[in-house]
Amino acid sequence: MAVAEHDLGLEQAGIRRMTPRAFLPAATALILAIFIAATLIIYPLTRPARVDFTQNALFTLSPETRSVLDTLEEPIELTFVYTRQVGQDYPQVRAYATRVRELLDSYSAVAGSNLKITEIDPKPFSEAEDQALAAGIDAVDTEGDDPLYFGIIGQNTVDEQRVFAFLAPEREETLEYDLTRLIARLDRPEPPRIGLLTTLPGMGADGGEGGYTLLQEMERSFSVESVASDFYALPEDLDALIMIHPPELTEWQSWIIDQYILRTGRAVMLLDAAAKTSPEPPSRRVERRIRSDLGRFGDVWGVTLAEDVIADTETALPIQAPTGSGRTGIVRHPLYLSTPPAMMSQDSILTAPLSRSVNFASSGALILDEASPIDKEVLIETGTAPSWIDPETAMTDIGVEEALALYEPTEGARALGVRVHGTLVSAFPDGQPDPDLPDDPVMAQFAAEAIEQAQPHISSSEREAEILILADADLVDDGLYIDMQRQSAFADNGALIMNALDMMSGNANLLSLRARASSRRTMTRVEAMRDKAQARFFEEQAQLESQLAESEARLQELLQIDSRDSALLDAATGASLSAEQQEELGQLRNEVLETRERLRSIERDFRRNIDGLEGWLKFINIFAGAILIGAVGCFVWWRRRKAPA
Repeated sequence: MAVAEHDLGLEQAGIRRMTPRAFLPAATALILAIFIAATLIIYPLTRPARVDFTQNALFTLSPETRSVLDTLEEPIELTFVYTRQVGQDYPQVRAYATRVRELLDSYSAVAGSNLKITEIDPKPFSEAEDQALAAGIDAVDTEGDDPLYFGIIGQNTVDEQRVFAFLAPEREETLEYDLTRLIARLDRPEPPRIGLLTTLPGMGADGGEGGYTLLQEMERSFSVESVASDFYALPEDLDALIMIHPPELTEWQSWIIDQYILRTGRAVMLLDAAAKTSPEPPSRRVERRIRSDLGRFGDVWGVTLAEDVIADTETALPIQAPTGSGRTGIVRHPLYLSTPPAMMSQDSILTAPLSRSVNFASSGALILDEASPIDKEVLIETGTAPSWIDPETAMTDIGVEEALALYEPTEGARALGVRVHGTLVSAFPDGQPDPDLPDDPVMAQFAAEAIEQAQPHISSSEREAEILILADADLVDDGLYIDMQRQSAFADNGALIMNALDMMSGNANLLSLRARASSRRTMTRVEAMRDKAQARFFEEQAQLESQLAESEARLQELLQIDSRDSALLDAATGASLSAEQQEELGQLRNEVLETRERLRSIERDFRRNIDGLEGWLKFINIFAGAILIGAVGCFVWWRRRKAPA
C-alpha cells in the first residue's frame, strides 16, 4: 500500500518510475560506453603485455630483439609495401603478409615512439608505386595485369635507406632476424670493419676480377681491412676478424689475436688439413704449406683440427673427374663433400637459413674435447661412416677409385663446422711474449712502434666470444659453389660466411637470435595419405617405364629404327612385321594401357580420399560449433521441461 502511494506521488510530481524493460537499453548503452572508454585508456598502457598461446610462440619477440628495440638511439621508420588486391590471388603470399603485419605490430608495441611503421598499397600509377620503385622494391610479374609489390623500406633520421626488395615466404623462419638486423643497421649507419688475414691468392686481391666472389661480396657489405702476414698489430676498431688459411703465426701474432678475441670476441676461422687452393711456393726449396690449424688456441678452447683429411661417401659431391679409358664424367668423389641442410644445425641462425648444401674440398675435421668447459656447438657434420685420408695423398688429386680403395669407414659423424661461444681464458697464461723484431731497420722501427702501442695483457674475456671455426679453407673457392657461366651460386658456401660476418660485425644481440618456427602448419594426415599414394604411383610408374624401355629396345632391335621417332615407328608397324612381332606389339600396347589405367585409378583414389577428408574438415570447422551450441541449448530446454513446476 505504501509502495503504491509512493508511485502515485511520483506520477503526480511528473516523475515516472523506470521499469526493468525500459532500464535495459539504457544500462546496455552505459556499459558499452564504459567498455569503449576503458579500452581506449587501458590499451595503450597494456599494449606491450601479451599472452602467446601458439605452439611455437609465433607472436613473442625474442629477448635479443627486445634488447635491440629498447636501445634504439634514434627513430627508425619502416614502410611495409604490399599490393593487397594482387596478393589476394596467392594464398601463400596473403598468409605471409598477415604474418609480417602481425610481427611489425609486435615490434611497434615494444619500441614505442622510436619505431614508426606505416603500410602503403602501391596501386598502378600511384605515388605509392613511385615510392616503392624508387626505393628498389621488386615489381614481381603475376598472371594478371598488375605486378605484386611485397617488401619493406627502412629509413633512419639521416636518410639512409635499407630495403627488403621482396619478402619471400620461404624465408619466414628468419623473418625476425632479418627485421632486427635491418633495424640494428639503420641504428648504426657506418659499415662494419672486417679484418682479413689470409694466404689464399683469391682472397688477397682488391675485389677485382682476380678476387674470389666472396671477397667482392665482403667489400660491398663491409669495410675490409687486409692484415699483412708479418703484422705486429691488428687494424684499430675492427668489428670482426676473419682468418682464411692464415700464415704460420709467431708467438707475438698469436698473442695479438688472443687479446683481440678476449676484448672483442668476434672471429671466423677457416682452417685446412690439405688446402688445395694454397699458393705454390716461389721456389722448390720451400715446402708448400697446405695445413693451417688453431695452434695454441685449440687446447684452450677444446677444439683441434685432425691431422688427416676426411672423406665421406654419404655426402660425396658429384664432380667432373676421370672415369677410365681416357674418359671423364660426373662422379661422386668422397674427398669432395656436399653437406645438405639436414646435416646442419637448425637451431643456429648461422645455418638455419641455408637452403642449399655447403661444399667442401679435402676438408679436415674438428675434434671436440668433451672435458673442456668452453661452450661449443656443432653446426655442420659429415655422414655417419666417414674415413680418414692422408693429407699428402689428398693433395695429389687422386681419382674416385683410388679414394674408395683407401676408404676405411669409421663410426660416428665428424664435425666440419663448430661455434665456440662464451667466456674464454687467454692462451698465454704467462702473459705477453717477447716479440722478435725483423732484421730490416726500417721495418724494425715500425714493429717497435706497434709493440709499444699494444694494450696490456688480459687473462679472460671482457666480452663473451662468438667464434665460427670451419675445417676447410677451400670452400671460398668459386669453383666449389659458383656457376661461372651464369654467375650464380649453386651452394651456400658464400651465404654461410656472409651470415657469420653479418651477425658478428653487427649488434651483439643478433648472435643468439634463434631462427623462428614457421607459422605454416602442415596437415600430417593429409601428407601421410599423399606420401602413401605417391609411393604407389611412382612404383607403378617405374614398372611402366621399365617395361617400355625393354619393349622399345626389343622393337628397335627388330625394326632397326629409332624408337624415339614416333612417325617412323607408326610407319613400320604394318605388313612388314611378322605374326610374332604383331602379337608382341599388341601385348605391349595392352600392358601400357593396363598400367596407365592402374595409375589413373591410384590418382583417383588418392584425390577421392583427400577430397573426402577436406570435406569433413570444412564441415567440422564451419558447423561443429553451431551444432555443439544447439545441442547444449536443446539439452537445457529438455531439462527445464522435465523439471517439476
